[in-house]
Amino acid sequence: QVQLVESGGGLVQAGGSLRLSCEASGRTFSSYGMGWFRQAPGKEREFVAAVSVGGGRSVFGDPVKGRFSISRDDSKNTVYLQMDSLKPEDTAVYYCAATRWENYYSDYLYEEWGQGTRVSVSA
Repeated sequence: QVQLVESGGGLVQAGGSLRLSCEASGRTFSSYGMGWFRQAPGKEREFVAAVSVGGGRSVFGDPVKGRFSISRDDSKNTVYLQMDSLKPEDTAVYYCAATRWENYYSDYLYEEWGQGTRVSVSA
């Protein structure tokens, strides 16, 4: 079991960049695939990105492909989401989550969730 704490959110202008971090407590972080989801006001939660155990595979939701990247540092129990070329439609609360499954797109397969960090992108 891990506990997750996100950080790095904030207000940025369109075209700018942010890097989100998600630090996990517990000794089993390296055994989890890690994902990022987001939820905008009035919308359903949306898959953003995920990285596999070991970091060898990463996947992205269509709206962020080519703009976002994901990485993990198991020595720091941390997963990162680098967000570049931000758009106003990226405005949302971003959540990191941990899963033992390899289907990274389905939020119901994630066992542990952070509390979220807010990202606001102004036009």
